[in-house]
Amino acid sequence: MHFRLVEAKQIPLALLLEADPSQERICSYLEEALRFAALNNDTVIGACIAKPISDRVIELFNISVQPDQQAKGIGSRLLKFTLAQLSEQGFRRVELGTGAFGYQLAFYQRLGFRVDSLINDYFLDNYTEEIYEAGIQHKDMLRLYTHLQEPT
Repeated sequence: MHFRLVEAKQIPLALLLEADPSQERICSYLEEALRFAALNNDTVIGACIAKPISDRVIELFNISVQPDQQAKGIGSRLLKFTLAQLSEQGFRRVELGTGAFGYQLAFYQRLGFRVDSLINDYFLDNYTEEIYEAGIQHKDMLRLYTHLQEPT
């Protein structure tokens, strides 16, 4: 397996829909973003999409791994690769939004992300379909961040 920057057309939409159920929202950030991928025999099995907010701040919009490849550490390795690449490109702060509970929150916190703020009713106001995890509806979004070190 290897990791690298890829073109938008190389990432299957079905993969991105694993992390963001809105095709409209995916299309709104995909083309202008940096797209990192985990590849196995040149097949994209994971993707991490990040879009610059300013010269030094970038937002992660999507990180997803093919369902049959999950729970193998691919997502963690892909995110670590992405953060290293972003640091080399001069970004110093990475932000993202995620649900206020569940696997994704723990995933990001294990990799050093911290809570910045809460947006009440974000998933109710911005998605036409209800989003559930473990039988609980996502309503609020947590905004998370981490700071990147300058490359050595």
